[in-house]
Amino acid sequence: MVYMFDNGRFIDERATTVNVKNKGLNYGLGCFEGIRGFWNEEQQQLFVFRLEDHLNRFHHSGRVLFIPIPYRVEELAEIIKQLLIINKVKQDVYIRPICFKGTNTLRPDLNDPFNHLAIYLVFTEYEPKPALRTCISSWTRIGSNMIPPQVKPTAGYLNSALAIHESDMNGFDEAIFLTAEGNVCEGAAENIFIVRGDFVVTPPISDDILPGITRDTAMQIAGKELGMTVVEQSFTRVEVYEADEVFFTGTAVGIKPVVEVDRRQIGDGEPGPVTTRIQRIYDQLVRREISIYESYTFPVYED
Repeated sequence: MVYMFDNGRFIDERATTVNVKNKGLNYGLGCFEGIRGFWNEEQQQLFVFRLEDHLNRFHHSGRVLFIPIPYRVEELAEIIKQLLIINKVKQDVYIRPICFKGTNTLRPDLNDPFNHLAIYLVFTEYEPKPALRTCISSWTRIGSNMIPPQVKPTAGYLNSALAIHESDMNGFDEAIFLTAEGNVCEGAAENIFIVRGDFVVTPPISDDILPGITRDTAMQIAGKELGMTVVEQSFTRVEVYEADEVFFTGTAVGIKPVVEVDRRQIGDGEPGPVTTRIQRIYDQLVRREISIYESYTFPVYED
């Protein structure tokens, strides 16, 4: 049995139901967050990565979308801790809080005072491939004046789903969005970086990207640990083709090398040295194996 949290209760996840008339389901009136926990076998401890940052972003999504989260950050952190303990989690885990409009009315408005909050766990690996072959999607990324991509609205991920489906149908592993202006934006569910010499470049928030927490972590690693110059700057698809290295970042994928874009080989077609070093340091810090980043990791089990 796997337990989830559903509107104030820890229940068997098989017992939860949502009415088909629910307007959060019908119209995508919700927001969510993605959080990872990493098991350290040597320390016999489960570390949740940047938990407070993720929960603050969850609340930020709710405020922007008029879907206020019905629990404070401190309460959500304790609920997640208890959920992991109840499930006796001693492996890597993905944690999904979601909040959506809870009534079964027809009108797609945001005035509904009842917001349904649930948290569930996923134990499967998101993307086992060591490196990705990608394509530029024919679907344009949703813009800030449409459905704000700077937060995590459930409705916005139909845009991602269409891009992913297109990339799958064409034999690629993942899609890359462009903005309406033609700038490179992000992956279907990841932030993107390119490496050019001593520079690591990623699109700015104004290019319709989610300000990713793993993105921020990778920027810190590249600047502080590798001594590289990190730049937030718009760039074109041609600059991606010509890059020394390309990589994705995201809660689910971590740091993921991209070795091909639109059937054009990136670099020598293998994960590059900068990406590999960032990936190695990231994998260590999320399991609290680097002491200077230990404030980023939340231990679940008491000593």
